[in-house]
Amino acid sequence: MIPSQLFAAWPKDAFNSEAVNDAISQLYGQVPQASDRVKLKTPEIAENGAVVPVTVSTAIEDVESISIYVEGNPNPLAATFELTPYAVASVATRIKMGETSNVVAAVYANGNVYTAAQEVKVTIGGCGG
Repeated sequence: MIPSQLFAAWPKDAFNSEAVNDAISQLYGQVPQASDRVKLKTPEIAENGAVVPVTVSTAIEDVESISIYVEGNPNPLAATFELTPYAVASVATRIKMGETSNVVAAVYANGNVYTAAQEVKVTIGGCGG
């Protein structure tokens, strides 16, 4: 695939949204529902906001994508992962956080968006702070 074709599939409106629910709506076209079936693992305190480890997993079947949002960042959508039907619904990455705020994980499966949130206290900001 040509690089320009890859960029054409980039969810620009979701990444440019300034609020979590707006970003979720732009990406999935619906309002999410909180679920205890989405497992979000983050540190309670992040000493360096530039490298905050995040793991999201779920036992929900037919997961199509997993996204990670940071409420306190200027643009909350930090990452989105498209999964194949054969993938294990688990992702791990490191994100940047500018300040203490909630991290929200969204799982899209079976036409629904399921979320989990957890506050992370940042001692040194990772977005230029």
